[in-house]
Amino acid sequence: MSTAPGASSSSSASPSSSSTTPGAPRRPVVSLLDYGAGNVRSVRNAITALGYEVHDVSSPGEIDAAEVIVFPGVGSFGSAMEVLNTKGFTQPLREYISADRPFFGICLGMQTLFEASEECPGVAGLGIIKGTIKHFDPSASLSVPHIGWNGLLMQKQTKLIRALRPQELVYFVHSYRAMPSPEAAPWALTLTTYGTNFISAVQQGRVVATQFHPEKSGSTGLRILQTFLENFGSIEVEANDGLWRPIAETRVSKRVIACLDVRSNDEGDLVVTKGDQYDVREAPAAAEDATATAATAATAATARGAVRNLGKPVALARRYYDEGADEITFLNITSFRQGVLDDLPMLQVLEKASEQVFVPLTVGGGIRGYTEEGEGGKAWTAVEVAARYFRAGADKVSIGSDAVTAAEEVVARHGKRTGLSAIEQISGRYGRQAVVVSIDPRRVYLSSPDACPAGHTPVELPEPAGPNKEKWCWYQATIKGGREGRPIDAVRLAHICAELGAGEILLNCVDMDGQCKGFDLALIRAVRAAVTIPVIASSGAGCPRHFSEVFNRTGVEAALAAGIFHRREVEISAVKSHLKEVGIPVRVALPPPGIGEGSQLGGMDF
Repeated sequence: MSTAPGASSSSSASPSSSSTTPGAPRRPVVSLLDYGAGNVRSVRNAITALGYEVHDVSSPGEIDAAEVIVFPGVGSFGSAMEVLNTKGFTQPLREYISADRPFFGICLGMQTLFEASEECPGVAGLGIIKGTIKHFDPSASLSVPHIGWNGLLMQKQTKLIRALRPQELVYFVHSYRAMPSPEAAPWALTLTTYGTNFISAVQQGRVVATQFHPEKSGSTGLRILQTFLENFGSIEVEANDGLWRPIAETRVSKRVIACLDVRSNDEGDLVVTKGDQYDVREAPAAAEDATATAATAATAATARGAVRNLGKPVALARRYYDEGADEITFLNITSFRQGVLDDLPMLQVLEKASEQVFVPLTVGGGIRGYTEEGEGGKAWTAVEVAARYFRAGADKVSIGSDAVTAAEEVVARHGKRTGLSAIEQISGRYGRQAVVVSIDPRRVYLSSPDACPAGHTPVELPEPAGPNKEKWCWYQATIKGGREGRPIDAVRLAHICAELGAGEILLNCVDMDGQCKGFDLALIRAVRAAVTIPVIASSGAGCPRHFSEVFNRTGVEAALAAGIFHRREVEISAVKSHLKEVGIPVRVALPPPGIGEGSQLGGMDF
């Protein structure tokens, strides 16, 4: 029998029970207010890794019975409040917080403390803090959503703040923020700069909430959660003791992302591979020894070369987390050939990775509506499929071929949207920050810009590159892993996808893939100029200098690489050291301070 993709199991422990080592101080049970949106698994994993038992709140009465509540809000303001109201949680939660009982809200869990949000006019929040959540100013030349690692400006001193060092960064992903105001001033714990300063954390008494995601902020975020859980009984505001330097603003860092192309090899094992212009197989000679013992189907495959095997997905993801990757992306590059809901190994990869990796995880491949095979097969919507990935541990989903189809439909309808595309459905439910569109363009060379087809953007290359020394091209969008070209170009595709609700563009290039000659700067500049959402540069990195080039010459927010990291030709630390040397802001892993007893983090990056 089929089970809903968004279903998850909950702890059966009651809020009053707790498992502790004999003789050790009793630890409180953490009540998790999971309202069914986004990646709550990572919050649960972080709390569990710190040595605490988690109980899922399932009824209004359990709110009053809770020792401490963590509310990891993900998605839209309206969706969150609708679920709280429907389940009867709103008034008990308002009374719990108003009584100064231990509470930690995350992201949307902080925004719902306010009276309202511009995201959903007419929807009332909890009203604990006076004011309305505002959208980032679109006229401020900012990429929105605000995605990345940024700093904190202390407004008052507490034990929570003393757990941090001034140079530590935390992870943000949001399109709306709380603005400083006289009414909110008594609550403001920290500010962060993105265009202007916004409130990034609040606290009064034992009620704490952060706009950033501590469960995605590496050892820094885990330390924030641990400090709260160990000290919520006495976490009152203390006098400013000068531990923080009085700085006026923070800077969002450029992100270095490790990408893992995941697929089954000819023996059926899930492996990380890497293509050369999207071809993931070795030259035939490299596989000759394997053909002697392979099965008939595998023999046919190895005749054209075995799938490159660069490691196991979870082990590599953990390695990149330890080495300082700011995010990790899994691209399931065979998903277009099979149904997503049958792809259990990929779900298991996410579940296992999220137990060990406390930075953002993106998964791509097959994020679309799906109908099970066979007569009477059940149909799943794109939202339900995405929900299954979120519940497995993904923070963002990446949409590829279906994004091209959706954009082409918009063009065919003369700009009118249907509201039925995966981009629109998922961003409407979880917020645009949860949706990445992956674009795989290839060059179509032109004799001159006048030869460019109508509706396409001609792009001038830095030097002649075509077979006839052409210096102009347009970038054709492709689907099915680069195997099929489409009439729409990459610039128009990116613009339409941003209008449909995408939160980021992952911009690849078939021509540069695996070449290690640098990113396609001409392509990236053209797309970057066409959208106001963050762009991730991909394809072509071969050395640290290529990262500084793409950041300095295109203004993208992030750069991604795969093969050079897998093969250890370039270390992530080397990339970040280079970026820091040339003045580009990056997150640099700091030697971790000690951690209290009782956690399950042996080997974590503390």
